[in-house]
Amino acid sequence: MRRPVEGEVHVHYGQIYVESDSDDHGPGLAEAFAGQRAGLCGVATPGFLWLNTGLHTGDVGFTVEVRDQAPPLDPAWEDVVEVSFRPASAQSALVQWAGEDSWDLDLEETDHRVRYCASGMDRASETDTRSADEPQLDRYLLQFWPAPPEPDRVLKETSRTAAYWHRYARTLPPPPTPAERAETARRERLARETEEREQRLAHERRQWGGRLPSDALRTVGGNVSGLRDFDPALLHAIDAAGPATQRAVARFAARRACEAAGLTALDWVAHALTALAEDRPLPPPFDDDASMWHVLASDPDVPDRTVGRAVPPERPPSESADSALMSGLFQTAAPFVVGPAAAFEEPHDASPSGEEPQDPSPSGEEWQVPPPSDSALSPLVAMLIIGRPDPSLRISQPHMALPAVTAAADPDPLRAALDAVYAAVVTYGEDHPALLAEVWSFCEERPAPPVPRFTP
Repeated sequence: MRRPVEGEVHVHYGQIYVESDSDDHGPGLAEAFAGQRAGLCGVATPGFLWLNTGLHTGDVGFTVEVRDQAPPLDPAWEDVVEVSFRPASAQSALVQWAGEDSWDLDLEETDHRVRYCASGMDRASETDTRSADEPQLDRYLLQFWPAPPEPDRVLKETSRTAAYWHRYARTLPPPPTPAERAETARRERLARETEEREQRLAHERRQWGGRLPSDALRTVGGNVSGLRDFDPALLHAIDAAGPATQRAVARFAARRACEAAGLTALDWVAHALTALAEDRPLPPPFDDDASMWHVLASDPDVPDRTVGRAVPPERPPSESADSALMSGLFQTAAPFVVGPAAAFEEPHDASPSGEEPQDPSPSGEEWQVPPPSDSALSPLVAMLIIGRPDPSLRISQPHMALPAVTAAADPDPLRAALDAVYAAVVTYGEDHPALLAEVWSFCEERPAPPVPRFTP
């Protein structure tokens, strides 16, 4: 025999427990005693024992014994009950109310018979609360030994308190069977999964303008999320338009971006746009990103054009695509202004009126000026934008337009269209609504011409 607990333990609300399932928070009172005749030791929930005490709050005498076989019944105890119990795991413990303290019991995962003995329950119940300097009022013995399952029994009843709990337990309906528990757990799991799925779908609908995207839009990648912030309905329209229209949209967006940036007069850009129109591979330098950026940086005829950043329209709170803690906090940043257009960045160091310079990022944006570099092949720097973009910050249109050309040549027509339009939106900057209106003209169904009516 061993005694893992001996001395005094603290009880609150007249309760203390034996727990063996760390994933279960424990049953309620009625659930713990469902279908029992003995009302002092509730065992209706597998792997859990609910032990009632006479004292409401304070320390009670408490001993736990783990034996190899049934011990003789000591007649000194006033109230005695027996139940059958099987730990749900190898980790079993006597646990105070709210987990304030616990004692490991080290019970084997096998069927046990449990005897719960009590003395002084009425006196403790009448006193209700015991302070630390007052004498002990009630004491308890909890014994375990291996034994096959048997019905719960009241071996001895003396106190009014025990009688009250026995009557209470006998009014409760029987506990669910293992099959009923499994079915309840299955239904609860399905309900949780359904709720989680509906929440995911609702969030996705908000992201995509009130309707779910097709599988193609979900998997297309690229800058789909960036363009979605500007006009989610347009994404659905481009997706539904089919490959031929998607390719036409990509070519149109690439040309419009180059026109806005003033690049169409450059031979090497014009040749690329012609190749797109004729469905041919892009010629050099567009066949290599490093070469493309090198030519852009070294060509003296590249115009110095900048534009304010394109800012997506505000959405009503109920249609917000993401919370700040999700993707709304971090937005795709445009490259730092480099090359011939870099000179246009200098006026931002002072206000137009000549007053002291103000914080150029009222929206909470942060950027880092790139260190000087002698290499023309590395003209870009990463930027992190916190909050909405600040339209007062200028970006180089030529540097934004070239990605529209390379995007339009993507083998996937849907990705080509979305990436090229997004690059064109960034190139247009604050004037992007005009571009999107033109793109919409490719996707909208035109009404059939009226049928001529002839009068006799």
